[in-house]
Amino acid sequence: MSGGGTGGHIFPALSIANEIKRRYPEANILFVGAEGRMEMERVPAAGYRIKGLPVAGFDRKRLWRNFKVLYKLRKSMSIAKGIMREFKPDIAIGVGGYASGPMLKIAQKQGVPTLLQEQNSYAGVTNKLLAKKAHCICVAYEGMERFFPAEKIVLTGNPVRRNLLECTATAQEARETLNLDPNKATVLIIGGSLGARTINNSMIGGLARIGEHPEVQVLWQSGKFYNEQCAAALGNSGVKNVKQVPFISAMDLAYRAADLVVSRAGASSISELQLLGKPSILVPSPNVAEDHQTKNALALVNKDAARMIADADAEQQLVDEMLRVVSDRNLLNTLGSNVKKMALNNAAERIVDEIEKILKD
Repeated sequence: MSGGGTGGHIFPALSIANEIKRRYPEANILFVGAEGRMEMERVPAAGYRIKGLPVAGFDRKRLWRNFKVLYKLRKSMSIAKGIMREFKPDIAIGVGGYASGPMLKIAQKQGVPTLLQEQNSYAGVTNKLLAKKAHCICVAYEGMERFFPAEKIVLTGNPVRRNLLECTATAQEARETLNLDPNKATVLIIGGSLGARTINNSMIGGLARIGEHPEVQVLWQSGKFYNEQCAAALGNSGVKNVKQVPFISAMDLAYRAADLVVSRAGASSISELQLLGKPSILVPSPNVAEDHQTKNALALVNKDAARMIADADAEQQLVDEMLRVVSDRNLLNTLGSNVKKMALNNAAERIVDEIEKILKD
């Protein structure tokens, strides 16, 4: 199983691996990721082996830097050949991100069947390059025949962390566990696993206005890179109805506690919002390939299932819009109902069904 770079690639991969293990406890699963990226920590923490490749993504703005990228790609292809020779997989699964390119390409060259999982509404470059020789491409959005051969596409949805769906706490119980007021309207701010500068700056600039609305409380995950800056700003503001933390491990409780979620528009985040039926304000990251987060967000906005604020507008508009939406119970109900209708359940199970079909063929 290969891919990674962000939680949006890693969490679906782990969900698929867990479902394979549930059905086949003796299955031998090896992850292959990119050296120095998040998967090299998260995958072993989940109990799986991983090998790293020195692969790096292409720099589209500074083309002269790509000589080193091409060298790393060539070296990664050589290492991938060795992994194939030693591990001898029955199938190779790619979950996107440049880390999956060398491994899946070698698998296809050697006649090993491949399955791709594309999380986004706008396909990534790596998966587009691998699609022609893939046996199956599992997607989360309709209309993906723009990118892939239609006969290979299966609409499965994106796998999400199982514990998010199994949480039985009420909103009030979740808030109490998280040391929040159980009776206040609650906003959850998440900027991805590493944080989001624009969302954090918007919060810092809007702390005084949030403080003027004591009937609302905010749980703010700033990310570890921005923790000191955000903690200092909150401390200096004197605002009492905001709780800032670098990272939330109990995301099941955080989602359950929230009336409204402010988030980037990564594929995993959107799938979680859909399956949980959570109203949201999406701030797409501009720092992603093909601006795919904006396309992800618009898929919800066009069905009145979320609100969206452009990254460039967030510092002026986000906090005011957040306070407006969380105070409008009818709007929250509408957004929550519409986003729930977009959910595709049991994605990991559906993907492993496709894996089984390939292996039986």
